[in-house]
Amino acid sequence: QVQLVESGGGLVQPGGSLRLSCTVSGTIFGIYMAWYRQAPGEQRELVARITTGSTTNYSDSVKGRFTISRDNVKGAVYLQMDSLKPEDTAVYYCNNYRSPWSWGQGTQVTVSS
Repeated sequence: QVQLVESGGGLVQPGGSLRLSCTVSGTIFGIYMAWYRQAPGEQRELVARITTGSTTNYSDSVKGRFTISRDNVKGAVYLQMDSLKPEDTAVYYCNNYRSPWSWGQGTQVTVSS
């Protein structure tokens, strides 16, 4: 069973940056990966995705501020988050975009002054 471990979250001031990491217990070669987030009282939403060829796509709310990347050898996916806003506050998760595995625990990101 594939396990997902997200890390790198924390408390940051508006305008700050964080880099999230997602480690996958299995291989991510050939896997279309994505980052999601879930704010309190809200449904989980897609934030960014990256194909096996590293083509990326972002939600309108994060476009130009977030960057998704992957390291197939390490089995890891990253999310560089810049110019953070309070509305980015959420628990962030990664997963297989086309055939989701069991969700990890996520990593909390809080943007507040």
